[in-house]
Order: sequence, then C-alpha cells, then structure tokens
Amino acid sequence: MPAEKSMDFRASGRRLLGALRPERLQIAVVMSLAVASVALVVLGPKILGTATNIIFEGVIGRQLPAGITQQEAIDAARAQGQDTFADLLGGMDVVPGAGIDFDRLGRVLLAVLAIYVGSFLFGWLQGRFTTGVVQRTTFRLRADVEAKLSRVPLRYFDRQQRGEVLSRVTNDIDNIAQTMQQTLSQLITAVLTVIGVIVMMFWISPVLALVALVTVPLSIVITVAIAKRSQPQFVAQWSWTGKLNAHIEEMYTGHALVKVFGRQKQAIATFHERNGELYAASFKAQFISGIIQPAMGFVANLNYVIVAVVGGLKVASGTMTLGDVQAFIQYSRQFTQPITQIASMMNLLQSGVASAERVFELLDATEQSPDPEVPAILPVPVRGRVAFEDVSFRYEQDRPLIDHLSLVAEPGQTVAIVGPTGAGKTTLVNLLMRFYEVDAGRITLDGIDVATLTRDALRSKIGMVLQDTWLFGGTIEENITYGATDATREQMLAAAHATHVDRLVSTLPDGYATVLDDEGANVSAGEKQLLTIARAFLADPAILVLDEATSSVDTRTEVLVQQAMAALRAGRTSFVIAHRLSTIRDADVILVMEHGAIVEQGTHADLLAANGAYAALYASQFALAAAPID
Repeated sequence: MPAEKSMDFRASGRRLLGALRPERLQIAVVMSLAVASVALVVLGPKILGTATNIIFEGVIGRQLPAGITQQEAIDAARAQGQDTFADLLGGMDVVPGAGIDFDRLGRVLLAVLAIYVGSFLFGWLQGRFTTGVVQRTTFRLRADVEAKLSRVPLRYFDRQQRGEVLSRVTNDIDNIAQTMQQTLSQLITAVLTVIGVIVMMFWISPVLALVALVTVPLSIVITVAIAKRSQPQFVAQWSWTGKLNAHIEEMYTGHALVKVFGRQKQAIATFHERNGELYAASFKAQFISGIIQPAMGFVANLNYVIVAVVGGLKVASGTMTLGDVQAFIQYSRQFTQPITQIASMMNLLQSGVASAERVFELLDATEQSPDPEVPAILPVPVRGRVAFEDVSFRYEQDRPLIDHLSLVAEPGQTVAIVGPTGAGKTTLVNLLMRFYEVDAGRITLDGIDVATLTRDALRSKIGMVLQDTWLFGGTIEENITYGATDATREQMLAAAHATHVDRLVSTLPDGYATVLDDEGANVSAGEKQLLTIARAFLADPAILVLDEATSSVDTRTEVLVQQAMAALRAGRTSFVIAHRLSTIRDADVILVMEHGAIVEQGTHADLLAANGAYAALYASQFALAAAPID
C-alpha cells in the first residue's frame, strides 16, 4: 500500500512551534542556559590545547641545551640543515633546557575541570526548564483536545471510529511530547554548538575552518534527500496506529458478540492485516531515517581525515601549534557531532509532526454552532410543551430523512414513537436534545425556540435513558447520582425505590457502596437498565426521553419498570421510543413514522381500529408471533 501523503508538513511544524508561544519566557531562560553551557563546552578544547602545548613545549625544551634562547636554538637547527625542526620551534614558546611546567599545567587542567563542571550544571538546569516547557505545552494541548471534543457535533463521532479518536488523544499527543522532550533541548544545544565551534575554528585557523566547512553542503543534501523519503512513511505509521487501535477497541468492546458469531478468525485476520501495514510503514520510516546517522558518520570521518592531514602539515611548517591542531580536531568532532545529531533528530521530528498533523486535524474539525450570546430564559417551572414546527433534517445532503414534520407534545403527555428501523424515531430525540441542528423549521419548548437556549440549559431539563446502557466505574450510588450530584441521600433512595433498584441493592453485601466496573459486568442487563432509569428519574427532568428503554429488559423486570415509569411520568412530557409495542399501550399519543414522516397518530385503540400501519406493526409482533410455523 502506498504511503500516505502529509497534509502540510511545514505548516504543521510551524503550528507546533506556535504551541510553545506561551512559554516564551521559559524558552528564553532555556536559551540563556544553553548559551552558557555551550560557551563553556566550546571553550574547553582551546584551553586543553594550551595544556597540550605546555606538555609538548616542555618535552622539546628539555632536549635543547640550557642557557640559550629560543631564537639561538632555531638558528642552530637551521645551520645544521634541520629546517623542518626549526620551523616547528618557531611556532612554539620553548625555554631551552626547561622541562614541563607542572604548576602551569595544573592550573590549566583545574580551569578545564571548572569549565566542564559549570557546563554540566548549566546543562542540567537547561534540561529541567525544558521538561517544564514540554510538559506544560502537552498539558495545554491535551486540554485543548478535551475541550474540542466537547464542542464538535455528534456528527463528527458518527464518522470516526472511537479507537481512532482515542489514538489521536493518547498515542499522538504522547508522541508529540516525547518528540519535543528529546529534540527541543538537543536542537537548541546543537545549533548553538555549531555556531560556537565555527567561531572558534575560524579564530584558530581560517584555512582549516574553510576545509572543515566543505562537508556541510554534502551533509545537508544527504539529510534532505533521506528526510523526503521517510516523511510519508511516518505519516502512514501513525495513521495505521490509529486504525489498529480502532480495530482493537472495537473487538474488545464487542468481544462477546465476536465469539457468539464465531468471528474470531476474521477479527484476528483484520488485526494481522492492519498490524502488518503498521509494521511495514514503521519499518520503512525507521530504516530510511536510520540511514542518516551512518551517512553523517561517513561525512564526519571524511572531515576528520582532511583536518588531520592539513593540520599536521601546518604544525610541521610552524604555522600552527600542536595544541591548536588538537583543539581544532576536537572542534571538528564537535562540529560534525551536532550536525549528525540534528540529522538524526529528523526521524523524531518527522514522527512528531506527523502526530501533530493528526491532532491539529481534530482541533480543526467543524464545531457545533455556538450558544447564543444572549440566550433565552426558560420559564420557571418548565411546563414541558414540545412542538416540532415544519422540521426538516438529513444526515447526508443527498439523502433526506425528515421533511416538513410537525407535532406537538402537550405538558404531561406521553408520546410514543414507533416505526421500522431507519424511520427517524431516534433522530427526533437527537434534534430535541440538539445533538444535531435542524436544517429547516424549528423546535420549541414552552414556546421558546430551543436554538435560542444554551445547550446546557436545554439538556438540564431533559432526562434520557439510552438504548445502550452505560455505567461508569464507581459505586451504585455514584452512578444513580451522576446526573444530580447535589441530590440528598434521601432523594437518591426514593428514586431507587421508585425504580425498584432497592430490590437489587438489597441482595448485594455492600448495598449502594457496591463498586461497578465501567461496563457494569457484575450486574445483569435488566439491572443496568434499572440503574440508568433511576439516574434519569433522580435528575427530576421536565421532559423524559426513553430510547428503547425496556428493549433489553426481561419480562419480570419490564413489569417493575413499567410500574415505576407510570408513576414517574406523571406531570412530565415523555417521549418513548420502542419497537416493543406492549410497552406503549397506555401512551397518550402514538406517532407512527415511516421514512421520516408521521403517517399515523392517535391512541393505541384508535390506531388499531384504523387498521393502518400501526395495526400492521402490532399484528407482526403479536398475531404472527402466536401463529404456528409450518
């Protein structure tokens, strides 16, 4: 499979750097510490060169006769035809007959020790400040993503696999943090080291400096060429990471269903396919980018050979001291090493920017329309009159779902919505909750357009029991009070009693302190349904939405739930969505929907008498269910 193309690698890199803007002061401190650390490191070889000169000059001086001057020694060497040795002496500061000046040598070495200790301390402080910069930046990025997820419409999650979104929130942000931690400080240090070393090399020998710089263009060409080939592979690597995580999350969440239908082999095959794609992309990314370091090593060795040969010739000619050549060789190593580091960091940078692209793509997703600056205020108390006025809506622009729908739910009425799958039953509730915005028309609550309310104000008046029950890791009491954290224990117990949760709790040794996992695996499906209903009832909403609320409840539990619902629906406008028509016989109004339109409405008895769509649904569930099968 071809590698995936980056959206805009440079723009994403600049945007990632922009995320560091709030840390300008701290970065200035990091830069200052880096300058101090690098300045001391760069100064070290030059001083060590002085130590080498002291030793070498002492060794040479001991071989010369005492009592003569350096110039007399040079002249004597030339008189004997030793011009090369004379040139060597001319480039040194020798005292004939004197040996190594150990006092001076000791002072120089102590100075070098102090320099390197100081460089270490500055470098340690630099690393400490850098860690703070990176972690705070990552903290803000995670906060931005979390805030963004609360602002994107439900439509975004409909089109994204949960594992893919989770991968962006976790893996990609962690990779960005790791990239910044490993490259930010090193990159600053490497660039400053290159600048400092170039200055010192030109100070010591402009000729040798130019020789050393000849290899820089070659290094740049190699790095850019390799980076261009590895960049698409890093994009593909993190894209396949997200796809693999999405598959794993999906298979883990539905592992029971996978086993029931015997789809383990297919699930494993899909895993191996995506894992193989991830392996291929990761291998190519790491292998191609990994070529940079040995290539830079070759260029560095080439540079070392050239500097050593030319430097040796200059020492022999007396135009440079041995200490300066030694310092220059160290500088050439210090020069090529940060260039190699910068080149090697390209794979980390490309990986990090590839992850940043995926995170920025999430942050740039279209958001839901903002709440009005001056929102309308609902009356107190809310009566619960809901009206759909000529509402139209479609998930896809070319596929109409609801067209010109109008209905009214009077305060305290129970409105049941039935119809085949895809008729638009759940969509009505999603529009009421403003999970989606209507394309045309409007929805009112007590005469106020819900679009003029804040979403929080609207949803605080609506209690909802979803078709898919969801419990959070925590105690039974915490799950019941999730929607009403300020409820008293007496109110919680009353809600539990009304929904027959107290019967469940009485059988548990820890009662309401029983800890549930996030999937509620230690309670039955019916018991989970009762807990979610108790949660909605405790919130005491003006409007109650039951989306398939009893579809997964056994017959005995359903009777208990129906009894509780009948009492708790009193005084509330209730919308009940169910395929099981036995649960809605006592509804005040039953709406029959087909293809996004209301084709029938009335009471259970009226609709049966009309012998229309509702009667057909009813017959399909009861009359045909009882008929013998040939």
